[in-house]
Amino acid sequence: MAQLQGKVIAISGAGSGIGAATARVAAQRGASLSLADINQEGLSAVVKELKESGVNVLGTRTDISKADSVNAWIAKTIEHFGKLDGAANIAGVESLPGRQGVFDIVDTPSEHWDWVVAVNQTGLFQCIKAQLRIMQSGGSIVNISSVAGLKGYPSQVSYTASKHAVIGITRVAAKEAAASGIRVNAVAPGLVGTPMLKKLTGNYWAATGNETDDIKTDIVPLKRVCRPEEISKTICFSLSDDASYTTGTTFVVDGGLML
Repeated sequence: MAQLQGKVIAISGAGSGIGAATARVAAQRGASLSLADINQEGLSAVVKELKESGVNVLGTRTDISKADSVNAWIAKTIEHFGKLDGAANIAGVESLPGRQGVFDIVDTPSEHWDWVVAVNQTGLFQCIKAQLRIMQSGGSIVNISSVAGLKGYPSQVSYTASKHAVIGITRVAAKEAAASGIRVNAVAPGLVGTPMLKKLTGNYWAATGNETDDIKTDIVPLKRVCRPEEISKTICFSLSDDASYTTGTTFVVDGGLML
């Protein structure tokens, strides 16, 4: 399958979870990759793995909460590859580093709110702004929201608000970029076996200790947690020309959780 053959794809949050899985799937489908993450160790490991597989890949440590860092990443992408055909904006957080993120509104620390919004909302804005400035007709951008962007989740006001914002930004960008032939869509995952979910609900890993295994749960109609690569396949479809008439859409990949 070569849906992305010849395309240069930028991926934020590529050092782990859905971002790393998307890098692997995009590479399998023929893409060259510009990967970014604030976690240098995780990013370097993914870049090394892909280079050893013969992928043309660039890794740039990037803090998407800082505009200068985002602009430097995109500039390096153009310097290295000469173009940008698509972007998957996946980097996101649910709490301050090393801190839990479950608070009722009245107990939510301001610094917690500020950090989550800085990464998930402002960070996305800065990424999409830099990408649209240099992307040509036929380009595609995919932003990662969440089922938390579609409903209210008690005790997670910062994350929920920021993921609603992702969908709003996606819709505005889709309307603005359409005249330039650029598509912008979002993906809203449900429960996905990633380090973020492990941090929130470590009990899911009690049985296997392996986040790549199927993790059973009764709250999802399909009775399991999603594997990261299942989200990545939806992302890569949206990035490809197979989705050429789709823009402003939010793909919900949740195993029926929202039913």
